[in-house]
Amino acid sequence: MSSRPRIKICCIKSVAEARTAVAHGADALGLVSAMPSGIGIIPDERLIPEIAAATPPPVASFLLTSLNDTDAIIAQHQRCRTSTLQLVDALTRGTHADLRAALPGIRIVQVIHVIDEASVAEAITAAPHVDALLLDSGNPKLAVKELGGTGRTHNWALSRRIVEKSRRPVFLAGGLRADNVAAAWAAVHPWGFDICSGVRTNDTLDDAKLAAFFTAVAELR
Repeated sequence: MSSRPRIKICCIKSVAEARTAVAHGADALGLVSAMPSGIGIIPDERLIPEIAAATPPPVASFLLTSLNDTDAIIAQHQRCRTSTLQLVDALTRGTHADLRAALPGIRIVQVIHVIDEASVAEAITAAPHVDALLLDSGNPKLAVKELGGTGRTHNWALSRRIVEKSRRPVFLAGGLRADNVAAAWAAVHPWGFDICSGVRTNDTLDDAKLAAFFTAVAELR
């Protein structure tokens, strides 16, 4: 493989976990703020800014936000100071352009929860306005929204169509592990992988699982 997919380790919960992920070769770290459900949630008042500040360039720090009002997102990012915003839900007030104007130099990644054909259309519509897409296995239509961290895979055939049509870098998330990442690569060919539960044991980042995942990615063809 001429260049390996980028790897984002999500649900980082401490500076120590961040250092472990970086030592294994992570290209990006995901820091999860308040969510209606899911795992890896940490406070954005102190811990997210602390981990973001300790993340060494060129490793990217992602603030995962479930907020959908741009004013609130801007205020949250100004507290957290990550290099990237990951929007895990659709905006309901304001636009991606408003975020760009208020947060110059901050990359914007829009999550698309891959459920059905409508998800492909949603991704294609969002792509021109963001720096990357991230395809996950949540369901924002539920009474208690699932916005990530489900540990489930989704329909990779739909994700492959998004990769082919979006003309933006695409991360694939949802139920990835060392033993299925080769199949995910063959099916989707994403620009990067995003992994959380697949490298954790008892909610703790697992050195052995990290090593196995990075080895599996290095062997992709």
